[in-house]
Amino acid sequence: MKRIITSAFVAAIGIAAPAQAGELWRASGLEQPESALFDAANNRIIVSNIVGNPGDADGNGYLSMLSLDGKIVTQHWSDGMDAPKGMAISGGKLYVADITKVRVVDLASGKLIASIAVPNAVFLNDMTSDQSGKVYVTDMLADTIYGIDGDRPELFVRDALLASPNGVFADGDRLIVASWGKGIKADFGTAEPGGLLAVDLASKAVTPLAGAQGFADLDGVIAIGGTIYATAYMTGTLYRYRTGGTPEAVARFKPGSADIGTDGKSILYVPLMNEGEVAALKLD
Repeated sequence: MKRIITSAFVAAIGIAAPAQAGELWRASGLEQPESALFDAANNRIIVSNIVGNPGDADGNGYLSMLSLDGKIVTQHWSDGMDAPKGMAISGGKLYVADITKVRVVDLASGKLIASIAVPNAVFLNDMTSDQSGKVYVTDMLADTIYGIDGDRPELFVRDALLASPNGVFADGDRLIVASWGKGIKADFGTAEPGGLLAVDLASKAVTPLAGAQGFADLDGVIAIGGTIYATAYMTGTLYRYRTGGTPEAVARFKPGSADIGTDGKSILYVPLMNEGEVAALKLD
């Protein structure tokens, strides 16, 4: 995974990216922020910091806490991780994808209270929780999604159609998945770019979303109402997709836009991994 950081960082060298239309603020001073999760119960944003190679178990990773106006409240809110990425909240606990483990953090204190080893995991990436409180985590390099019920990991679905699943977001009775693509190369480009898919929670059937296939190497994904937003890490593009349409670019950052979060209403939180920032965007 070092190559993806190196190539994207080289592409990012130059003048600072201009503010995006609708941009409210940027939080700076973070260290490879990969995911930004809105914690509605506590009115804050939790950010995962990789601090190194995304695949190295080096003990450098940690979580930060931001206020809703983009100020760093606590830089090292939760330590003791390797390369933390996507996160999900369930039952007063924060679940964090960390290479081959899922870390469990007490949401009130930030204390790391458990580490759940996921058998056969290769590169755990993004997380989400459904309406029942069950947690899901993608394994990007194994075309797999695992479910976690309490502290028990289980295979949820493994399917080549997932094509390097990166982002995942629970949306009613389905999971929306952002695929990186097929045939990942040494520079983390792909032989076939990814797209958007849905996984039925009951049947586990994987369905490509019409008009949203093969358009980008996707990273983070969220849904607000009937609209899906997804980031393309390698180009820094933020896309918008509605059923019956095709993905459209709505914002462009430097390479490194990663696992987006939302307040569920009108604001997106976009980690800019190679710039050490999180940007907040107000949606139209």
